[in-house]
Amino acid sequence: MKNIFRKGREQEEESNHPVSGEAKGRILVVDDSPTEVVVFKKILTKQGYQILVASDGQEGVEMAKKELPDLILMDVVMPVLNGFQATRQLKNDESTANIPVIMVTTKDQQTDINWGMRQGATEYMVKPVSPAELLHKIKALINA
Repeated sequence: MKNIFRKGREQEEESNHPVSGEAKGRILVVDDSPTEVVVFKKILTKQGYQILVASDGQEGVEMAKKELPDLILMDVVMPVLNGFQATRQLKNDESTANIPVIMVTTKDQQTDINWGMRQGATEYMVKPVSPAELLHKIKALINA
């Protein structure tokens, strides 16, 4: 397990820097779970996406404004600002309003889904996500 953690940490540090060659797009992962971040990175970097990471909603909003990623994967249950609040702030800001947000969360009630979409989420997925379905949604939104 120690090697897996170390490998994940090295990949995390590397992925916050531009990758050489042509990247398919930059995706901001906003999630407070290091395990989930590693899972998303593994899925997305294999497909050629550059990954940026924020560990709470406030950091996610700030990073989105600074980096202007092509897409945001947003958890809901996080400290400081939750994903609903962060998405609402992003959608109300002219500089980030057009960035697609996919909410990826354990909150699976229809009221949560409806609320997430009302905050401006483009898509809503319940964890654990199917990598194929996630990639399909990302490709559709980045290439739209």
